[in-house]
Amino acid sequence: MLAAFLGGVVVGFIGALVAPIDPGIYDPYVYFALPILVGATASGFGWALLATFLAVVTTLVAAMGGSALRGDLGFDAIGDTAVGLNILVAHLVVLGLLAYVTRRRDLWGDLATGIISGLLLGDIIDRATPGGLDWHAGFWPAPALGLAGLALLSLIALRRTTAGRLRAAVVACVVTGALAGALLAL
Repeated sequence: MLAAFLGGVVVGFIGALVAPIDPGIYDPYVYFALPILVGATASGFGWALLATFLAVVTTLVAAMGGSALRGDLGFDAIGDTAVGLNILVAHLVVLGLLAYVTRRRDLWGDLATGIISGLLLGDIIDRATPGGLDWHAGFWPAPALGLAGLALLSLIALRRTTAGRLRAAVVACVVTGALAGALLAL
C-alpha cells in the first residue's frame, strides 16, 4: 500500500513537471504502467482494487499539486476535463484489476493480458495516426514503435507459457483491430 501511494506521488509529480514538454509519451503511458504494476503485484482482488485506486488517486493529487506549483490552478491536470478525469480514473483502476487477473494461469489470465496489450496498442495507433483523437505530431515513428515493442514485451512477460502468450496475442490483435476500426469509423 505504501509503495502504491509513493509510486502515485512520484509519477503524478513528475508528470506535472514534464507536461509542458511532453510529446505524449509520459502522459498517458507512465500513468498506465503504474496501475498495471500495482495490480499485477497485489496479493488479492480486494488489495488490487484498493492499491490501484490509491495509486491512481495519489497520482492525480500529485499531478494537480505539481501543476499548481507551475502556476496552473486548474483541477484538470490529467484528463483535460472533469468527465475525462472520471473516465481516466475508471480506466486506470480497470487496468489494475485486469493486471491482477493476469496472474491466473488459465484462459482468464490470457484474456486479461491480451486486453491490456490490445488497449495499449490501440492507444498507440490513435496517437500515431494523423487525425486520430489524441494524435501527436512527433509521436511517429520512434516513440510509437518503442512503446509498441514495450506493449508486446509486456505480453510476453505477463504470460508464462508459449500457448498462453499466443492466446493473449490473438486477443490483443482482436482488441487492437476493434479499436483501429473504431478510429477509422470516427
